[in-house]
Amino acid sequence: MDDAARRLLQRLVRRIPAQTLKTTLDKWGRLKAAQRQSMDFTQSKWALTEKLLAICEENELTLKHIAELEMIHVIENPDRSMWYALQLMDPEDDAHSVELTQFKEQFKSHLSELVRHVSIKIKKHTDEAVWIRIAWGDSFSRPNHLKPTYVVHHLQTPYVFVTGLTSKLKLLLTQALVLSTRHQAIKDASLSGRKLTAIRDLLMRQYQQVFPTKYPSPLAESNQNATNPLIDKEQAELSANRHQMACEAFGSGMLPQLQSAVYKLETKFRDHMNKTMTEREEPLKCVVKFASTSLLESLRHCASSGIASTPVTPLLSSIPLKGRNYFVITDNGPGPSSQTRQPQN
Repeated sequence: MDDAARRLLQRLVRRIPAQTLKTTLDKWGRLKAAQRQSMDFTQSKWALTEKLLAICEENELTLKHIAELEMIHVIENPDRSMWYALQLMDPEDDAHSVELTQFKEQFKSHLSELVRHVSIKIKKHTDEAVWIRIAWGDSFSRPNHLKPTYVVHHLQTPYVFVTGLTSKLKLLLTQALVLSTRHQAIKDASLSGRKLTAIRDLLMRQYQQVFPTKYPSPLAESNQNATNPLIDKEQAELSANRHQMACEAFGSGMLPQLQSAVYKLETKFRDHMNKTMTEREEPLKCVVKFASTSLLESLRHCASSGIASTPVTPLLSSIPLKGRNYFVITDNGPGPSSQTRQPQN
């Protein structure tokens, strides 16, 4: 093993929790049964690293094999990075017929033409997602496997999810994606989050949605001994209507665990009592961020319980409706307008 493989393996063992390292190595399949049994996973990370390095040396494993181990860990634990969504645009007539082998060949070919030194590993996951690991180099340096980019794409869909992508490399990646998927353009989807499954389910509508109805079913009266049954009935109907409108805005059942939504305000300051701010030429700028362990669930509860007013404002209902969590609000229109954003590390 060369120094690059050693450094990658050392960092990888530090990142993987000891209780899951054994399972990850089993899935890797590069160690013999006797070698796996010889490892004591109760030892310190330093001792485990030294033992694993010795075994990999014995098996003559290379940087390519260690990158495979990292890819297994990332696929099994995708929520440790910030993911950004991209959307492919203007599909060509044969875009729907692109299959895995063709995509792999085309993607590797196009990206290798754009970057002289690049390492690409493509793997299809059990949920049909295509995972891509890219270690970038340039005309003079070898690929840096310590800072790879990961890409997730479901074939025959227009959505791509990336992490670890810098602005400098974005153009190269998107150009290869557009060519290999038979599309003509790609744009930022203005959606990001640490839970890959959440932003994927939101964009692909893989959660239970509720569509508007003029006749929501009223809640059954739960307390027959109420002092005023008319008031009790009215409150039950109001509660049912709030719940209906909350579900129409955000969906019902389990919702994607989106963790944040950002609203950027760019508008003129309006207050006739404050001429200093009103007469300034530059627009007033501020940012509002909503954060929660499950933002859509929190917003639905606020609307359903009466904490937030109903019908739900388009500023909030646009999150699931448009599949975005980044909005720019300007004076150009009555509703929230989205603006593309560059992925950042």
